[in-house]
Amino acid sequence: MDVKGIFTREEWSPYVAGGLAGALLALSVLVTGKFLGASTSFVRVAGMLEKLLWPQKVVQNAYFMKKAPAVEWQVMMVLGILMGAFISSRLSGDFLFTLVPPLWEERFGHTPLKRVLVAFVGGSVLLFGARLAGGCPSGHGISGVSQLSVSSMVAMVGFVAGGILVARRLYSRR
Repeated sequence: MDVKGIFTREEWSPYVAGGLAGALLALSVLVTGKFLGASTSFVRVAGMLEKLLWPQKVVQNAYFMKKAPAVEWQVMMVLGILMGAFISSRLSGDFLFTLVPPLWEERFGHTPLKRVLVAFVGGSVLLFGARLAGGCPSGHGISGVSQLSVSSMVAMVGFVAGGILVARRLYSRR
């Protein structure tokens, strides 16, 4: 398959995507000595926002006393993921700008407040779980599993099982 064929397909081959993720992980470790993960970036951004609004709270926060909130490589990686997803969707012709995906609106109705509350609660639970597990699915799934970490394999089983249960609950036909 030529390179152009990879980018114009509706869906990427999981083998190509997995190979690229593995290559990115290897390159990250070789060049920076850092493994991939994203959940800490959300804590850093929240700390930076809090520092703008309530600087005294950040200074007193035990977590941020160890490492002050700042734009680091993980924050830049998350921004790169957003840009890469945008570029990929444009190249594949799959880009569609919509404020509410049709499946989401069908499941949660037309009321914006309800959808915002569900999204906020869901995101909060996900972030709490990622912090409780000591990392996010990308950190455990790509970096941890590549190191044959038992805790990462257990965390991934939990992430996948939880995702399946929630998806079945939210999107099953009634």
